[in-house]
Amino acid sequence: MDKGRFAVPARVTDWAIAVGVAALLLGTGLSGPPPAGSRELLGSVLLAAGGLALAARRRAPLVVLAVTGLFAVGCLAAGFEVLAVSYLVALYGAVRAGHRAVALVASVGLVAVLHLTALVSHDGPAREVMAQARNTLEIAWLIAAFAAGEAVRQAERRADEAERTREETAGRRADEERLRIARELHDSLTHQISVIKVQSEVAVHVARRRGEQVPEALLAIQEAGREASRELRATLEALRDDDTTPPHGLDHISKLVQGFRTTGLDATLTIEGHPHAVSAAVGRTAYRIVQESLTNVARHAAATTASVLIDYRQDALAIRVDDNGEATPHPAPTPGLGLLGMRERVTALGGRLRTGPRGVGGFTVQAELPTNGAP
Repeated sequence: MDKGRFAVPARVTDWAIAVGVAALLLGTGLSGPPPAGSRELLGSVLLAAGGLALAARRRAPLVVLAVTGLFAVGCLAAGFEVLAVSYLVALYGAVRAGHRAVALVASVGLVAVLHLTALVSHDGPAREVMAQARNTLEIAWLIAAFAAGEAVRQAERRADEAERTREETAGRRADEERLRIARELHDSLTHQISVIKVQSEVAVHVARRRGEQVPEALLAIQEAGREASRELRATLEALRDDDTTPPHGLDHISKLVQGFRTTGLDATLTIEGHPHAVSAAVGRTAYRIVQESLTNVARHAAATTASVLIDYRQDALAIRVDDNGEATPHPAPTPGLGLLGMRERVTALGGRLRTGPRGVGGFTVQAELPTNGAP
């Protein structure tokens, strides 16, 4: 909840409260009539320890609740009639953490134990003894601490729900904007690119049929039209990915590889390591890398075989796609839009991408996507 610009760390706040409560209890306990004998030292230690135990109330609220309750009983037995402030703070923390039932049962039990302790360890009329127990822990203070903890818990829960609702609304608006952009791109670009592509292919076909030499500029236009059409389809597909149409991930790679086999490419898939769940972003990026790599192999590499390796590591997912195409070690090929797109996806996840010719011939694409050991 502490998200302000000058917010104090929670650990510092906890220790400040613990030291403050310990000082308050010691000051209150030592300001009254001292107990007889060595019980004054024991009671002082219990008062201080009960306050300092509050430093751990966020990490272990139930343990702190039990410890402060025991210290309250010990202080009463030692002869200190001091309000159990440390227990009230611990009760507030336990209820705020959601342990309402346990806190209620513990408080009822503590009230009973305090009365029994007062009867056993103090002399005098029963009414005075009971008053000593009530001075240590009054029902009204218990109710107030319980109500305060529950109120803060409900407020935090509503704040979390409001934050989650804002994120869902923002995500829904982003999906709607992606779909709108996809429709606009489709309406404004698809037709024009298709016309350019068809006209250039017809011109190339007619020139070759007549036995004329096809101009390099016309061939460049034909290739650019094909590439633009492919990239536009990929862009529209990415923009249309939303929650109603789940994007492809690791589970779809096997089917993807099988689909390329039908085109005449001898593609194989190998899984290494121990498969485990990864985030949707990592799975989607892995699928896109394999898809783009195999598409490049089928269209440009003149390859007959391609191998896909998915390696599940402890804190990363490694992908490697090799082919036996016509890539040569020198010079290094200029990356096209597909390779740039892969690099952007991998970099966005904090991963690494390496592409280039293989020493034994062909081309390789290697990516490593961090998973941090958790989905």
